[in-house]
Amino acid sequence: MITSIEPNVTEKGRYSVMQTSAALGIHRNTLRIYTEQGMIKCGFRRINGRKFYTGSEILRFWRAQL
Repeated sequence: MITSIEPNVTEKGRYSVMQTSAALGIHRNTLRIYTEQGMIKCGFRRINGRKFYTGSEILRFWRAQL
């Protein structure tokens, strides 16, 4: 269940999978499923190819789930 408290993120910030799942109050595998379903969009870091989520996308997703 996603948290009912607005995530404490900055709109221009970049957040890892663990940081994003903690901010939303969901498990990282749940976040992966939401990403695969297109419910939340992620980017990939050029250096290491790891996923990141922007603060604005986290807030958009959170507001859509209410």
